[in-house]
Amino acid sequence: MIPPRSMPDNRSSSPPSLATPAQIERRPFVVVSGLSGAGRVTALSALADMGYVAVDNMPLSLFGDLVRSTTGKPGEEAPPLAFGIDTRTFGFDPRVLVERVRELRKHPSLAVRLLFLEADTETLQRRYTESRRPHPVAPDRPVVDGIERERSQIGFMRDHADVRIDTSGLSPHRLKQILTGHFALGPAPGVRISVMSFSFRRGLPREADLVFDARFLKNPHYEPTLRALTGRDPAVAAFVATDPDYGPFVDRLKALIGPLLPRFDAEGKSYLTIAVGCTGGRHRSVALAEELAEWLRSAGRSVTLSHRDAEGAEKAHG
Repeated sequence: MIPPRSMPDNRSSSPPSLATPAQIERRPFVVVSGLSGAGRVTALSALADMGYVAVDNMPLSLFGDLVRSTTGKPGEEAPPLAFGIDTRTFGFDPRVLVERVRELRKHPSLAVRLLFLEADTETLQRRYTESRRPHPVAPDRPVVDGIERERSQIGFMRDHADVRIDTSGLSPHRLKQILTGHFALGPAPGVRISVMSFSFRRGLPREADLVFDARFLKNPHYEPTLRALTGRDPAVAAFVATDPDYGPFVDRLKALIGPLLPRFDAEGKSYLTIAVGCTGGRHRSVALAEELAEWLRSAGRSVTLSHRDAEGAEKAHG
């Protein structure tokens, strides 16, 4: 069992929950599953940091015992739960798991969500090669055989999940940010927003919900005094803003995104990732992401900001 870690006293600095109004009075219960090697242990540790009682690899038949044993004394608030289960768990059956989750969702005192973690075959193969561990589904076969066999066995669970996260290319820190957006505890003012910049040369961010292209703007890379800087530097931001199309483009983005947010709130969407890309992910996309994040914060939204490719991109055209 992974015990919940101490929470900061300053509750106002903690990110608000994204639970829907129907879930606020119910006990959060996150079932964490997915492909082996996709980050289940990291996810459970992140949930424990948020205040969940996290349990890993306990047989599915003990779901009910876990809920009952952690309800606490009469009058005490029961802690939120996170339950990790995958093909390594004794008696694991993906179809039984989906059915059990369906049953638990009907329980009036529980707010149950199924989290499905996945990654592409190349990423999973690399992780298993680095750890030098056999794949649990095919321990006597090449790792790729186990990955594909497991994907075919449990892939249908993806369609029944409340939250699906592809961890390919995600650092543990970035995965924790995304999980916090979906599962953080506390008051719920609305959808939590992540704004990020990225380099198109390094691929689209898989977690993005909305993607915008800033490559048409004037490129600071070709200004010798700006090349080594990033869009976080005022000189670069000012240069990008001199493009005659920058202001109208930003205005249109705000006009597009603004009306969507109340609709996402009404639909109970927990987390929204807005990604802005340019060639190198260093100048234009960073400046634009910074402006969007500041605008959203000024509108009272909970926002995290990250720049995936801003560092170490000197050779790319930003």
